[in-house]
Amino acid sequence: MEFIDYYKILGLPKTASQDEIKKAYRKLARKHHPDLNPNDKEAHKKFQQINEANEVLSDTEKRKKYDQYGHDWKNKEAFEQSRQSQGRQRTYSDAGGQTFGDFEGSDFSDFFESMFGASTGPRSSRQQSYKGPDYQASLRLTLKEALTTHQRTITIDGKNVRITIPAGIADGQKIKLRGYGAPGPGNGPNGDLYITFEIAEDPAFTRLGNDVYINADIDLYTAVLGGETTIETLTGKLLLKVQAGTQPGAKVRLKGKGFPVYRHEGQYGDLFVTYQVRLPVNLNEAEKDLFRKLSELKK
Repeated sequence: MEFIDYYKILGLPKTASQDEIKKAYRKLARKHHPDLNPNDKEAHKKFQQINEANEVLSDTEKRKKYDQYGHDWKNKEAFEQSRQSQGRQRTYSDAGGQTFGDFEGSDFSDFFESMFGASTGPRSSRQQSYKGPDYQASLRLTLKEALTTHQRTITIDGKNVRITIPAGIADGQKIKLRGYGAPGPGNGPNGDLYITFEIAEDPAFTRLGNDVYINADIDLYTAVLGGETTIETLTGKLLLKVQAGTQPGAKVRLKGKGFPVYRHEGQYGDLFVTYQVRLPVNLNEAEKDLFRKLSELKK
């Protein structure tokens, strides 16, 4: 598997702080979001890589493993257990008892290939055990379904598998269910199941990273004089105060009213509301006369 440099993906040095990682992720997620690049496959791929990089580097434990083990960071526990049980050197023997090879100083990826599937040395008459093939699946959610942690049942090889979907899952994000793949040859361990999530576009809400963007209509009188308006959010209705003299296209930010941050309970993005001012239509003569007088006063 090709090694992906998460720091390079986010354009950051390895010494980057968590705040720098968060800022870089938000900036790049907005730039490459599929909603803004609907026909750009490269942007969609880049968006998936950005989400993957953020998931690892924004988590202190995952980042520590990644910094230490690079490509094989997810297999850190298996590596440590093997070293403790086998010592710093490990030799392999064929059916005749002849020893050969060790992994001291060898390439990390080569070691994991030997431990999890690849043949280690000359063939023997005994049946080799290998990890089974992985399964790939996709699961489509609405934006509101991705808003909360919930459970779903999917069918794999005729078996029902109940999974928990964490709040804040992103479009294109992939999770792994260990051991839910195909059986391994020679009584080897099962492969894994990889589920890629597809988040459907919403007609009213646009999600960029953990931030949510909506439009809100207000009438001319509220825009001029100020007042209140009720908007629909992903979690229900919300009453907003409108400042007098609000211009068409004016934007307000509601901190912490956006999407939940994946795997970070209690943390949320922001909600950005753009005001669309509705002009009055079908005015009668008396109303038109008032606007004429107002126009004269402004002159």
